[in-house]
Amino acid sequence: MRAATGVTNAQASTSGFRNEAGFVARRVAGVHRLGHHAPVQPAPPPLVQQLPQRRGGSVTSAPPPPRLAPPRAHCVSTTPGGEGVEAALGASFDGAELVGGSGSYSGSLSSGSGGGSSSSRVREKPGWKRRWTMIAMCFVAFLLCNMDRVNMSIAILPISQHFQWNSATIGLVQSSFFWGYLLTQVAGGVWADRFGGKRVLGFGVVWWSLATVITPIAARVSLPVLLAARMCMGIGEGVAMPAMNNLLSKWVPIKERSRSLSLVYSGMYTGSMLGLALSPQMIASWGWSSVFYVFGAAGLAWYAWWDRHAAASPQDDPAIDEAELRYITRNTASAQPLTSIPWRLLLSKPATWALIVCHFCHNWGTFILLTWMPTYYNQVLGLDLKSSGFFSVLPWVTMAISANVGGWIADTLVERGWSVTSVRKIMQTIGFLGPAFFLTQLGNITSVSGAVACMMASQGLDAFSQSGLYSNHADIGPRYAGVLLGLSNTAGVLAGVLGTAATGFILQTGSWKQVWGVAVALYLVGTVVWNLFATGEKVFD
Repeated sequence: MRAATGVTNAQASTSGFRNEAGFVARRVAGVHRLGHHAPVQPAPPPLVQQLPQRRGGSVTSAPPPPRLAPPRAHCVSTTPGGEGVEAALGASFDGAELVGGSGSYSGSLSSGSGGGSSSSRVREKPGWKRRWTMIAMCFVAFLLCNMDRVNMSIAILPISQHFQWNSATIGLVQSSFFWGYLLTQVAGGVWADRFGGKRVLGFGVVWWSLATVITPIAARVSLPVLLAARMCMGIGEGVAMPAMNNLLSKWVPIKERSRSLSLVYSGMYTGSMLGLALSPQMIASWGWSSVFYVFGAAGLAWYAWWDRHAAASPQDDPAIDEAELRYITRNTASAQPLTSIPWRLLLSKPATWALIVCHFCHNWGTFILLTWMPTYYNQVLGLDLKSSGFFSVLPWVTMAISANVGGWIADTLVERGWSVTSVRKIMQTIGFLGPAFFLTQLGNITSVSGAVACMMASQGLDAFSQSGLYSNHADIGPRYAGVLLGLSNTAGVLAGVLGTAATGFILQTGSWKQVWGVAVALYLVGTVVWNLFATGEKVFD
């Protein structure tokens, strides 16, 4: 007599998948075979797929689940606390496949009501995140970057008096920083994408900090030695932005990118404020050498913190928890280092040239304001040097605040379903047209309060560029974010050097209205180019 054994109802199958920890699989006991009695098979190991394990900073996948006979019904947990199972397992069951006999079953197992995308089930534990530590350390690095950069603009006055330098020599010393800064924009991006942002940013901070410390010594040796020291400082600071962009492209998910980049860049504005505020007091108390020794030593102290707690990517971080690791890796680019840079491909895309052209247009006006602002206050408004220095700090305050406000607005729009392309274009258009409008007003304003208000509004709206232009490199090419920023920032540095020099020539025969007119024209060109050719979609894999 032919007989068959087996469990043929969905309730038995469901109960076989439940235990105290969650789901446990049990082989369906028996199969139908014509003319033969099939023996009962022993129960296989649990169906629960183990979470990935990290070994030495890398992630290794668990072995695949056993191949089982197909269940007769979907197995959905109905036990209380199903959400806890989901949180513990994350996406371990995504794409799980149960195979047996000639049939197969592919699908996802979920708790509670079931369904939903796999990314929505990847949840993080509450508390401080490792990526926030990385962002905080980058913020401090950029704060130190601009503190070390602006201290010379204050210290140059007593230094030039001490060594009896003329204005041409002062200009030479001030510009020597940019010689090195220009050299490492692209190189810094290549190094960061190839060797990792942690090493390159750490190298940059140590390099420029040492150059800062030896600046007083170099000045007392000879002028050429001082110029070499300032050039070395520029070399170190030149790698900072590409390296930081590389790091955050790996650490920060797309929905958090604008506010994270804005926060880090606001470290530069905060550093300028602190440098301009502290340097006069330190020089008055301890002499002009003190600002270089103290600021440089702060950078070396930062490196000790960085070397101990930073990682080039989440996969290389032994302190990150599994939930945050899964969340980041599902929403960021590959952490694999580059072995080659596809230069021809990068330079063949309109999106790359939109970055390059618009970075040039943006930095022309920005550098003019930052370098010539005290002179404008003194020559046009008749303020003394102390008052000019004080009012020069205020635009940095508005930039630090509005950069973070713009970042939160941009990320909120993305989270609410706006396309990244639309958000980037809106934010950068504000960053171009806002300064353009207020610079046109400066030619008609003669009051101190009106001029300062225009400067603050211009630079405050300029900071929205952090959520437009400066966030776009990681959008179009996450793996090449450092190289792309190096390319565009090279154009930006050129604009700063040329714009600063051109302003001096314009003022010899022209007026400040012409200076502002050139900057406004470039802002308008940048607006058109950006809205025609920029995109927030990934262009390079």
